Amino acid sequence: MCNAEIDPKTVPHMRELMAGLPTNWGKWGPDDEIGCLNYLTQAEVLRGVASIRSGKTFTLQVQMGNPKGDPVWPGRRGAQRINLMDKGDFICGNGPQTPGCHEFADDLMIMYLQGSTQYDALGHVWYDDHIYNGFDAKSTAGGMQKASVLPIAERGVVGRGILIDMARHRGKDVLDRGETFNHHDLIDAAKAQGIEIEKRDILLVRTGWIGSFYRRDPAEFYTDFVEPGLTFSRELVDWFKEMEIPNLVTDTIANEVTLEPETGVMIPLHCALMRNLGVAFTEIAALDALAADCAQDAQWSFLYTAAPLKVVNGSGAPVNPLVIK
Repeated sequence: MCNAEIDPKTVPHMRELMAGLPTNWGKWGPDDEIGCLNYLTQAEVLRGVASIRSGKTFTLQVQMGNPKGDPVWPGRRGAQRINLMDKGDFICGNGPQTPGCHEFADDLMIMYLQGSTQYDALGHVWYDDHIYNGFDAKSTAGGMQKASVLPIAERGVVGRGILIDMARHRGKDVLDRGETFNHHDLIDAAKAQGIEIEKRDILLVRTGWIGSFYRRDPAEFYTDFVEPGLTFSRELVDWFKEMEIPNLVTDTIANEVTLEPETGVMIPLHCALMRNLGVAFTEIAALDALAADCAQDAQWSFLYTAAPLKVVNGSGAPVNPLVIK
């Protein structure tokens, strides 16, 4: 049962919003667990390689365990790094004695698997008791037996990436809280940048939101939390399907506006795009440095590569995507 604090008389159930929308269930067989990443064939890899011009590289992961904190979904905690061994242990005589008398540092990290830049498993979000490709949601009990992040991690993600800088397009450092845009806005912004979104492009969208986290007071960042982002429409879902977009990457925590403004439904694109179509979601990406460089040299396409950690039965996994221009 849905236990969200909403009035079911005013906010529709997810199934009502999704009724009649396309799915890719069964398209790649009954056992498929990577969805639209199937579009990234060897030809698509080579198309990405062909985008390389200068050899400049950019990594897109936010820092983990930043002293200011880590941007995470409200209710989650940022990564906690804990020293287990350092010089102090040896000064106190508690360090282990080793042949040759070397010393060392050791530490561990406690974190949400989705507490940094990360890939969602395709089975991460669902409604009506079924996850991506029609697998029973009961398969998530105790760990995701189906459509976990592991198949994505085992495969890796490589193709032509394209960056759409919505914040820059609208003349802003960062989009406003709850500010929305749709696929028409993406197309218009791409045109203004002098590039076209092509079929099977890995789509990166900058809002400036995550970058702003490090310049803002955390309490203000999370108060009345509604991120800017893509907003749901049937036309947008059809566009993603027709364009065969394999992967959506944004500098927001949810990859979409937190609450769909027309209905009040929370994160419907997780269901329409990820659960139903199998579009891979990459969230909390650091896109500011890449965007600044793209604006400088007017090159908005590049080789995008990513390999999330191979977490068995995981609902998501941290990743440090690498872009080569």
